[in-house]
Amino acid sequence: MVNIIDMQDMRHLNLFGRITRVSTRFCFKYNEAIVFCVPKSLISKAVGEEGKNVKQIRDLLRKRIKIIPIPNGIQHAKQFIEAIVSPVTFKDLEIKGNEIILTAGSQSKAALIGRNKRRLLEMQKIVKSFFGKEFKII
Repeated sequence: MVNIIDMQDMRHLNLFGRITRVSTRFCFKYNEAIVFCVPKSLISKAVGEEGKNVKQIRDLLRKRIKIIPIPNGIQHAKQFIEAIVSPVTFKDLEIKGNEIILTAGSQSKAALIGRNKRRLLEMQKIVKSFFGKEFKII
């Protein structure tokens, strides 16, 4: 998993670590939200009692915050992508060779692609970073 961290991401990771006391190096933007990936066993610690850590970070950054588990290999790609795009749902996810193909209905497909393909491009970058594969929506 190669993840390029710019200065803004570094600031977000430092803030996240100070508030939650959970160390992570995975942070990215998707759909105007900041998504942090932490080990599955530390999600409840990162969220805090009644979501107080998430609320505190959200108030400081003035952005939506999501905390999701880090995928343990390609077999967890479906749960990882579901967590990122929720509440939007999709029908199926296939892994064929060097690409991940997501099947969705017309409404979900439009929501997953976004205006000017913005969300599609963000998701392609995320999938390439975590799994080293191409991403398509059909």
